[in-house]
Amino acid sequence: MDNTKRLKATQNKMTKENFFELVQIRTKFAGIFPFVIAVLFTNTYFHSFHPGKTLFFFFGMFAFDLAITAINNYMDFIKAHSEKYKYEENLIGRENLSEKQIQRLIFSLVGFAAIVGLILVVQTGWLLLPMGAACFFVGVFYTYGPIPLSRMPLGEIFSGVTEGLGIFAITIYLNTYDQRLFYLELDFNRFALTGNTMAVLAVIWAALPLVLTIANIMLANNISDLEQDVENHRYTLPFYIGRKWSVRLFNVLMYSCYGVILVGLIAGIYHWPILLTFISLLKVIPQTRIFTQEQIKNKTFPMAVENLIVFNSCYALGLLVTMILQFI
Repeated sequence: MDNTKRLKATQNKMTKENFFELVQIRTKFAGIFPFVIAVLFTNTYFHSFHPGKTLFFFFGMFAFDLAITAINNYMDFIKAHSEKYKYEENLIGRENLSEKQIQRLIFSLVGFAAIVGLILVVQTGWLLLPMGAACFFVGVFYTYGPIPLSRMPLGEIFSGVTEGLGIFAITIYLNTYDQRLFYLELDFNRFALTGNTMAVLAVIWAALPLVLTIANIMLANNISDLEQDVENHRYTLPFYIGRKWSVRLFNVLMYSCYGVILVGLIAGIYHWPILLTFISLLKVIPQTRIFTQEQIKNKTFPMAVENLIVFNSCYALGLLVTMILQFI
């Protein structure tokens, strides 16, 4: 009996351990950074915070994040050209999991996130609807569809902007909607999009380190998986610009984050405690050098994830100290 027939004949129900692996629960800590840093930034820069709506959004955001990772693993299984990857490395094929159960799980998570989003739209205003819809679109079609975004040389841009800027901007909006710093008026006769230009620029600039570090994780992942991706007809950015230039881009994106912090401090977006972010260089410099020398998925790729965690932890620390000093 071939692999396909055996898989269909012996599909198993998902265990708790299978679920955690399907949604890659251990990577979700890194994905929370845009939310946490946005909460700290809205307190330090806009001096506004709505804990109830913020917490409610967090549950919807987290559910959608789990769904996207599940979709990613499911579509990698469906579209795999390598039998070895499909039935020995991918969780679904390796554990003979029920595809219908995975589909129900994905729809449940996405549905819950959609309900949360619609409730918040009613509570805060129409602008949240296009913001959330854009994140939903990119998140779902990142790995779903005939030509997923992740299989194109645009994955780094879409993942960085959606998670780094999208989640960040939505969190800021939920905490400042009553100030109308960004607002969409809409009725049957007219609509008007208004906003504070400096506030919008501050939000984009503060989100930029998140955009860069998240994009860098995707880039590091694609560099490490280059040969396997080509085997599975997945042509990402490193395929087009080559491994050498991809590694150079990895370095540029990582160290550009510190330039963003300095410019933001000079421009008045941050206060002096944000310089605590530079403590992360003690860890980032040696790890970036090691990844530059060799790009191995199970050996050096985790260092790219640690770079994100260390940098954004120090970024959050700088904002937290700023917030404490403002309250004193």
